[in-house]
Amino acid sequence: MKIFSRNKGHYDKLYDSIVGISGQTINKIINVWNESGNSALKIRPDLPKSDEEILRNLLEDCVNARGGEISVKSKIIHLGIIYINLTDKGKSKFLRILARDFDINTNLLNEKINTLKTSKGENERINAELELSKALVPPRVKILRQLVTLPNGFLFLKDMRRDLIPLISTMPRLRKLDADIKDLLVTYFDINLLDLKEITWNSPAILLEKLMEYEAVHEIFSWNDLKHRLQTNRKIFAFFHNKMPHDPLIFIEIALVHGIPNNIQVLLDRNIPPHDPSIADSAIFYSISSTQKGLKGISFGSFLIKRVVKELSAEFSNLKKFSTLSPIPKFTEWLKNLPSKNYVELIKESEIKNLQKFAKSKQIKNILLGILDTKWNENKDLSNELQKPLMRLCAHYLINVKKRNNIAFDPVAHFHLMNGAKMQRINWLGDTSEKGLKQSAGIMVNYYYKLNKIIANHENYFNEGKVCSSKEARSCLKK
Repeated sequence: MKIFSRNKGHYDKLYDSIVGISGQTINKIINVWNESGNSALKIRPDLPKSDEEILRNLLEDCVNARGGEISVKSKIIHLGIIYINLTDKGKSKFLRILARDFDINTNLLNEKINTLKTSKGENERINAELELSKALVPPRVKILRQLVTLPNGFLFLKDMRRDLIPLISTMPRLRKLDADIKDLLVTYFDINLLDLKEITWNSPAILLEKLMEYEAVHEIFSWNDLKHRLQTNRKIFAFFHNKMPHDPLIFIEIALVHGIPNNIQVLLDRNIPPHDPSIADSAIFYSISSTQKGLKGISFGSFLIKRVVKELSAEFSNLKKFSTLSPIPKFTEWLKNLPSKNYVELIKESEIKNLQKFAKSKQIKNILLGILDTKWNENKDLSNELQKPLMRLCAHYLINVKKRNNIAFDPVAHFHLMNGAKMQRINWLGDTSEKGLKQSAGIMVNYYYKLNKIIANHENYFNEGKVCSSKEARSCLKK
């Protein structure tokens, strides 16, 4: 990682290779730093142990507001400059110090709890409750709120959280820091502060390049490929924050077609000429991509879908159906972790015997996983033998398999069910791309958005974990 060059006491050059913080944010903070005439940084990029105490002292000064408002402001800018100048190793140490050394004071917390327990009278109890509320807020929250005051400070926190999320598995206490940052970001990325815009071929090139970079579901391979997704019967909508006009937070790709498609390759085929969208009766949401890792867990998807439905309905009165053609990204991963006894319960004996003809193993789990590791879809006989057992396994996975908190195990299923969709149809060989075969054995799902059922479906799923599914989807369990 390159760092800033030093010239006459000021940082006068910025390299775009600095990882983790956006260039726009860095430039603004650097400009404020240069204008303030601050002294040179004392902390080295890898944050060696000898420099950690300097950082702790600076953080404590910010928490305790030592030196008055102007001094604290200067120190917060200093803190921002330190962070963006750190290597990945240094940032990891910085975040761990913030999580560990500026957490809740448990001794003080217990003291406030005991005071509340022994309080007498309403006024005394109210005072004790207020003091307890203060003790529940870790000191680092004050630092985070101060960092928000930096130029583009909320974007600084967003990018800091992007650095933080991959580290959480290595230190559980980082989960609390993550939650603190997320709580602040929710306010700044409230849906009412975002603008929905349609992206067209005439949009700025920098924005079109971002789409190609961020597409997470079906890769955009070339400019011609992108142009195909922006032609007359194709639409792309995105949410933007006014501080990030060329960087979408989330975008959705739509095909206006007749009927509900069951195959993504047909929708993506550039050789199929575009048709008049006025003859379409269905809007198919075939790709939804979140772009900002630092905003993970802050959902815009439900609002995006509802707003897009409203926009499309106003423009095309002929549209009657709003559906997705969705991947099942965790299906084969689930199959690999499924105990052998469950395979025996879900696959019929006759199906096991037929599949044994294509493999040496006698154990159905090994047989199925072994076959899925080949180009099985190119063998018509093998594909026919796989269809019923795999579709049954997939239907069971989508409808019955839940996480501990009673939500769908599959993240895409959870997203659409949480937004009030109905699982309409499970599609055999819906995605025969390398990625589609690897992650979902080529199976895809249509989730159907019926506007007058969205609220009821959402509430049933949210309150009871009930998966709203059609007879057609459920029939796969019995075939």
